[in-house]
Amino acid sequence: MKQSLQLKLGQNLALTPQLQQAIKLLQLSTLDLQQAIDEALEGNPLLEREEEHSDSETDALGDNGELDFTETKDNSPDGDDELAVDTRWEDLLPSSAPAGSADYENGFTERDVAPESLHDQLHWQLNLTRFSDTDRKLAEAFIDSVDTNGRLTQTPEEILAAVDLPEVEIDEAMAVLHLLQHFEPTGVFARDLRECLLLQLRQMPADIPCRDIAGGIVSRHLDHIATVDPKKLAKRLRTDEDSVRGALALIKSLDPTPGANIGVSDTEYVIPDVFVSKKNDQWRVELNPDIAPRLKINTMYAELASAGNSATDRSFIRDNLQEAKWFMKSLQSRNETLLKVASKIVEHQRAFLELGEEAMRPLVLANIADQIEMHESTISRATTRKYMHTPRGIYELKFFFSSHVGTTEGGECSSTAIKALIKKLVQAEDLKKPLSDNKLGTLLKEQGVVVARRTVAKYREQLGIPPSNERKRLI
Repeated sequence: MKQSLQLKLGQNLALTPQLQQAIKLLQLSTLDLQQAIDEALEGNPLLEREEEHSDSETDALGDNGELDFTETKDNSPDGDDELAVDTRWEDLLPSSAPAGSADYENGFTERDVAPESLHDQLHWQLNLTRFSDTDRKLAEAFIDSVDTNGRLTQTPEEILAAVDLPEVEIDEAMAVLHLLQHFEPTGVFARDLRECLLLQLRQMPADIPCRDIAGGIVSRHLDHIATVDPKKLAKRLRTDEDSVRGALALIKSLDPTPGANIGVSDTEYVIPDVFVSKKNDQWRVELNPDIAPRLKINTMYAELASAGNSATDRSFIRDNLQEAKWFMKSLQSRNETLLKVASKIVEHQRAFLELGEEAMRPLVLANIADQIEMHESTISRATTRKYMHTPRGIYELKFFFSSHVGTTEGGECSSTAIKALIKKLVQAEDLKKPLSDNKLGTLLKEQGVVVARRTVAKYREQLGIPPSNERKRLI
């Protein structure tokens, strides 16, 4: 085969660095965007934040924008330039906060303190309990095998083998475990759910009504406690039906995961990217101005690009100046795209904002892409991990997109609306006769929504609703 050179003309889509940066910023969440801005500010000396001076700072500035450092009158108690030898600083300088101020005393202890974990609390209780060296070693091994719910992840035999104490028998390890099971919170160091509930019942006062009956139910009938008939259970336990109902109510008040509420981290709130409000019967969409700081070009450094410096310095300044302009333009493009997408979503889902989830209209990415003349991938990036604050709550932009199902009238109904209808029907059902998936499909058909049984089952599982046989509660 003979090799030859040929010329060929063609058009290809090339992702320039500017376009890659714009795409990256568009798909970032609010927290990631703030981190990207901080990195750009640190790496580019020509990029800086726009800082507004407060009123106090403005008053302190002179006519030329500089701080006024005029001499102030001496306010010392004696009016002397020199202080006496025995003068104390606290007599002259005011304290930053009153000595008895609660904010002053608690500010240092409550600030930036990590929440106490379950293991920390158990070790603290262990230090207050008298144990021998061998028993303390066993107790620490038991504590290390406790998970975040307070449940043991290993059997006592496995823990004893891991500690490597050949002189200790299993009876001594069980004695240490029984002592640890009296620690707070009540129910820790249990090996399973049954033992966790029994520990909580045993540590209740003896005069608690139905405590013994509740213990019998947990010991022998825990697996069928959700579906058992109270009348039949009363016959098995040889007691009356009211006592059984009281025991069941007592069991429901117990905590199956006693350690889950300890060491809970601080709540992290979602920062919305878009605010939606209704004014004068019109829905308005606004970007959150606090999600990203306002940036500007440092004019002092920018002027050095044309100054008589070395070629290397001018090249460095010009490159950073161009990168700063590209970054600011990408941020502006991100805000414009996000505002366009959010406005079209509100325009489509106006019924949801006014009536609720049952009025949600079917919407796909292609609908928004066609209206704002962008690609579907761009709409997907603009709606991923972006949140909208509405009068009904904060929702991710992806929430407003859902598939559609045909209706008897020839229209379309969104899957979100169907889920809301299923949830409403289940909440209003008779507890003695829960609605099956077939019955739910029939009721939806009566409302004009044609849904197959398997579709109802899929939506029901997505809502976390158990099937009818598990929802059955006999009253």
